[in-house]
Amino acid sequence: MPYVDALDMQKALVEQRRAGRIPNLLLLLQHPPVITLGVRASSRAHVTASDAVLASRGVEVHEAGRGGDVTYHGPGQIVGYPILDLRPHRCDVHRYVRDLEEVMIRVCADYGVAAGRVAGMSGAWVGSDKIGAIGVRISRWITSHGFAFNVNTRLEDFQLIVPCGIADRGVTSLQKLTGRTVSVSEVEDRIVHRFAGVFGNT
Repeated sequence: MPYVDALDMQKALVEQRRAGRIPNLLLLLQHPPVITLGVRASSRAHVTASDAVLASRGVEVHEAGRGGDVTYHGPGQIVGYPILDLRPHRCDVHRYVRDLEEVMIRVCADYGVAAGRVAGMSGAWVGSDKIGAIGVRISRWITSHGFAFNVNTRLEDFQLIVPCGIADRGVTSLQKLTGRTVSVSEVEDRIVHRFAGVFGNT
Protein backbone atom coordinates (compact mmCIF):
# COMPACT_ATOMS: atom_id res chain seq x y z
CA MET A 1 0.00 0.00 0.00
CA PRO A 2 1.39 3.45 -0.87
CA TYR A 3 2.50 5.28 2.28
CA VAL A 4 0.17 8.25 1.81
CA ASP A 5 -2.80 5.90 1.53
CA ALA A 6 -1.78 4.26 4.80
CA LEU A 7 -1.61 7.69 6.46
CA ASP A 8 -5.13 8.52 5.30
CA MET A 9 -6.41 5.13 6.45
CA GLN A 10 -4.89 5.58 9.89
CA LYS A 11 -6.38 9.05 10.34
CA ALA A 12 -9.84 7.74 9.51
CA LEU A 13 -9.47 4.69 11.76
CA VAL A 14 -8.19 6.79 14.69
CA GLU A 15 -11.33 8.92 14.54
CA GLN A 16 -13.53 5.84 14.30
CA ARG A 17 -11.75 4.29 17.28
CA ARG A 18 -12.10 7.50 19.27
CA ALA A 19 -15.82 7.48 18.55
CA GLY A 20 -16.10 3.83 19.62
CA ARG A 21 -17.29 2.69 16.19
CA ILE A 22 -14.50 0.11 15.75
CA PRO A 23 -12.53 -2.11 18.17
CA ASN A 24 -8.77 -2.02 18.64
CA LEU A 25 -7.01 -2.96 15.40
CA LEU A 26 -3.58 -3.97 14.14
CA LEU A 27 -2.84 -3.15 10.50
CA LEU A 28 0.02 -5.09 8.90
CA LEU A 29 1.17 -3.63 5.59
CA GLN A 30 4.05 -3.43 3.16
CA HIS A 31 4.95 -0.20 1.38
CA PRO A 32 6.71 0.59 -1.89
CA PRO A 33 10.15 2.13 -1.24
CA VAL A 34 9.65 5.24 0.87
CA ILE A 35 11.62 7.34 3.34
CA THR A 36 9.55 8.76 6.18
CA LEU A 37 10.49 11.71 8.34
CA GLY A 38 9.62 11.86 12.03
CA VAL A 39 9.02 15.04 14.01
CA ARG A 40 12.65 15.49 15.05
CA ALA A 41 14.18 18.52 13.38
CA SER A 42 17.17 16.43 12.24
CA SER A 43 15.07 14.04 10.14
CA ARG A 44 15.65 15.69 6.77
CA ALA A 45 19.36 16.09 7.46
CA HIS A 46 19.57 12.32 7.94
CA VAL A 47 18.51 11.66 4.35
CA THR A 48 21.96 11.23 2.81
CA ALA A 49 20.97 10.45 -0.78
CA SER A 50 20.34 13.28 -3.23
CA ASP A 51 16.90 13.94 -4.69
CA ALA A 52 18.20 12.70 -8.04
CA VAL A 53 19.35 9.39 -6.57
CA LEU A 54 16.05 8.90 -4.77
CA ALA A 55 14.11 9.65 -7.94
CA SER A 56 16.23 7.23 -9.97
CA ARG A 57 15.49 4.47 -7.49
CA GLY A 58 11.80 5.30 -7.19
CA VAL A 59 12.00 6.18 -3.50
CA GLU A 60 9.48 8.71 -2.22
CA VAL A 61 9.98 10.95 0.83
CA HIS A 62 7.09 11.83 3.17
CA GLU A 63 6.63 13.52 6.51
CA ALA A 64 5.06 11.02 8.85
CA GLY A 65 3.71 13.00 11.82
CA ARG A 66 5.07 10.41 14.24
CA GLY A 67 7.80 10.39 16.84
CA GLY A 68 11.36 9.49 16.02
CA ASP A 69 13.70 10.40 13.21
CA VAL A 70 14.06 9.14 9.64
CA THR A 71 13.34 5.59 8.55
CA TYR A 72 12.94 3.52 5.41
CA HIS A 73 10.06 1.27 4.39
CA GLY A 74 10.05 -1.11 1.46
CA PRO A 75 8.97 -4.52 0.17
CA GLY A 76 9.85 -7.40 2.45
CA GLN A 77 9.37 -5.26 5.56
CA ILE A 78 6.25 -5.63 7.70
CA VAL A 79 4.94 -2.31 8.94
CA GLY A 80 2.57 -2.57 11.89
CA TYR A 81 0.08 0.18 12.67
CA PRO A 82 -1.80 -0.50 15.93
CA ILE A 83 -4.97 1.57 16.30
CA LEU A 84 -5.50 1.14 20.03
CA ASP A 85 -7.29 3.00 22.78
CA LEU A 86 -4.83 2.72 25.65
CA ARG A 87 -7.38 3.90 28.20
CA PRO A 88 -7.88 3.21 31.01
CA HIS A 89 -5.11 0.79 32.03
CA ARG A 90 -2.22 1.34 29.59
CA CYS A 91 -1.83 5.14 29.60
CA ASP A 92 1.95 5.02 29.68
CA VAL A 93 3.88 5.95 26.53
CA HIS A 94 7.12 4.30 27.63
CA ARG A 95 5.34 1.07 28.49
CA TYR A 96 3.63 1.12 25.09
CA VAL A 97 6.96 1.44 23.27
CA ARG A 98 8.49 -1.32 25.41
CA ASP A 99 5.50 -3.54 24.61
CA LEU A 100 5.97 -3.02 20.86
CA GLU A 101 9.62 -3.94 21.31
CA GLU A 102 8.57 -7.05 23.20
CA VAL A 103 6.36 -8.17 20.30
CA MET A 104 9.29 -8.01 17.88
CA ILE A 105 11.71 -9.62 20.33
CA ARG A 106 9.34 -12.57 20.75
CA VAL A 107 8.89 -12.91 16.99
CA CYS A 108 12.66 -13.04 16.59
CA ALA A 109 12.81 -15.80 19.22
CA ASP A 110 10.32 -17.79 17.14
CA TYR A 111 13.03 -17.92 14.45
CA GLY A 112 15.89 -18.71 16.79
CA VAL A 113 17.16 -15.12 16.79
CA ALA A 114 18.12 -13.60 20.13
CA ALA A 115 16.97 -9.98 19.94
CA GLY A 116 16.85 -7.47 22.76
CA ARG A 117 16.88 -3.82 23.71
CA VAL A 118 19.61 -1.18 23.73
CA ALA A 119 19.53 1.29 26.61
CA GLY A 120 18.44 4.74 25.51
CA MET A 121 17.32 3.58 22.05
CA SER A 122 13.96 2.27 20.93
CA GLY A 123 13.46 -0.76 18.72
CA ALA A 124 14.47 -4.41 18.63
CA TRP A 125 18.17 -5.10 18.26
CA VAL A 126 20.37 -8.07 17.43
CA GLY A 127 23.77 -7.09 18.72
CA SER A 128 24.47 -3.63 17.35
CA ASP A 129 22.06 -4.02 14.41
CA LYS A 130 18.41 -2.98 14.46
CA ILE A 131 15.87 -5.45 13.11
CA GLY A 132 12.75 -3.54 14.18
CA ALA A 133 12.19 0.22 14.36
CA ILE A 134 9.53 2.08 16.31
CA GLY A 135 7.91 5.46 15.70
CA VAL A 136 4.55 6.09 17.31
CA ARG A 137 1.90 8.74 17.52
CA ILE A 138 -0.50 8.88 20.47
CA SER A 139 -3.33 11.39 20.41
CA ARG A 140 -5.51 11.48 23.51
CA TRP A 141 -4.42 7.88 24.14
CA ILE A 142 -5.40 6.60 20.68
CA THR A 143 -2.34 5.14 18.95
CA SER A 144 -1.25 5.20 15.31
CA HIS A 145 1.94 4.61 13.35
CA GLY A 146 3.91 1.91 15.15
CA PHE A 147 6.74 -0.41 14.11
CA ALA A 148 8.66 -1.70 11.09
CA PHE A 149 10.09 -5.24 11.16
CA ASN A 150 12.68 -6.30 8.60
CA VAL A 151 11.93 -9.71 7.12
CA ASN A 152 13.39 -9.84 3.59
CA THR A 153 13.98 -6.11 3.31
CA ARG A 154 16.61 -4.88 0.84
CA LEU A 155 19.12 -3.68 3.42
CA GLU A 156 21.21 -1.64 0.99
CA ASP A 157 18.33 0.84 0.74
CA PHE A 158 19.04 1.88 4.31
CA GLN A 159 22.25 3.43 2.98
CA LEU A 160 20.06 6.23 1.59
CA ILE A 161 19.58 7.50 5.15
CA VAL A 162 21.09 7.54 8.61
CA PRO A 163 18.54 5.07 10.04
CA CYS A 164 16.70 6.64 12.98
CA GLY A 165 19.52 9.19 13.09
CA ILE A 166 21.95 6.60 14.53
CA ALA A 167 25.17 6.65 12.54
CA ASP A 168 27.26 4.10 14.45
CA ARG A 169 24.93 1.10 14.32
CA GLY A 170 23.64 -1.11 11.55
CA VAL A 171 20.42 -2.64 10.27
CA THR A 172 19.60 -6.32 9.82
CA SER A 173 16.75 -8.62 8.78
CA LEU A 174 15.41 -12.09 9.45
CA GLN A 175 16.62 -13.12 6.02
CA LYS A 176 20.19 -12.07 6.80
CA LEU A 177 20.17 -13.63 10.26
CA THR A 178 18.61 -16.95 9.26
CA GLY A 179 20.34 -17.26 5.90
CA ARG A 180 17.10 -17.86 4.03
CA THR A 181 14.14 -16.03 2.53
CA VAL A 182 11.38 -16.02 5.14
CA SER A 183 7.69 -16.05 4.25
CA VAL A 184 6.25 -12.60 5.00
CA SER A 185 2.77 -14.01 5.54
CA GLU A 186 4.19 -16.52 8.01
CA VAL A 187 5.91 -13.71 9.95
CA GLU A 188 2.67 -11.73 9.90
CA ASP A 189 0.98 -14.67 11.61
CA ARG A 190 3.73 -14.72 14.25
CA ILE A 191 3.36 -10.97 14.81
CA VAL A 192 -0.39 -11.33 15.28
CA HIS A 193 0.16 -14.16 17.76
CA ARG A 194 2.82 -12.29 19.73
CA PHE A 195 0.92 -9.01 19.60
CA ALA A 196 -2.14 -10.72 21.06
CA GLY A 197 0.03 -12.16 23.81
CA VAL A 198 1.43 -8.78 24.79
CA PHE A 199 -1.68 -6.66 24.25
CA GLY A 200 -4.36 -9.26 24.88
CA ASN A 201 -5.94 -7.35 27.74
CA THR A 202 -6.05 -4.03 25.87
